[in-house]
Amino acid sequence: MKFEGRVIKYGDNIDTDVIIPARYLSTSDPSELAKHCMEDLDKTFVSRVQKGDILVGGKNFGCGSSREHAPIAIKASGISCVIAKTFARIFYRNAINIGLPILECAEAAEDISEGDHLIVDLSRGEITNVGKNRVYTAIPYPGFMQEIMKANGLIEKIRKEKEEESRK
Repeated sequence: MKFEGRVIKYGDNIDTDVIIPARYLSTSDPSELAKHCMEDLDKTFVSRVQKGDILVGGKNFGCGSSREHAPIAIKASGISCVIAKTFARIFYRNAINIGLPILECAEAAEDISEGDHLIVDLSRGEITNVGKNRVYTAIPYPGFMQEIMKANGLIEKIRKEKEEESRK
């Protein structure tokens, strides 16, 4: 899987309450959640994010509560991939389960700037910063996790597998 986009960058400890404030948790509708993504941190996020943009964060991205709403809001906003120095473990797994590609790469997260143009090759764990002519390496995901993300999440992967089984 490859992604290409412009960077929107934030710092350390971006928690799930900032990604999607609790006052919007009465819905699980992705498009409604996307309208409020990052609004308590950055009021301009929703108006400037474009489909395919790549979100870059620092340490402990997605810390806080275990709500799946946070990666859903990010994905529904148009973000194609999230790169961070480290992710909170529950956010990490929730992101994979809903099909939001994420990569841990401290070097990339440190060096990449707001507005940079990136190409991310998830299967190889490569992040190319086009403008800076740099390539960063993250640990690529095992095949089964890549399949979950390709299928647009764990539930969709299982649904497709069941459909294939029923056709046999």
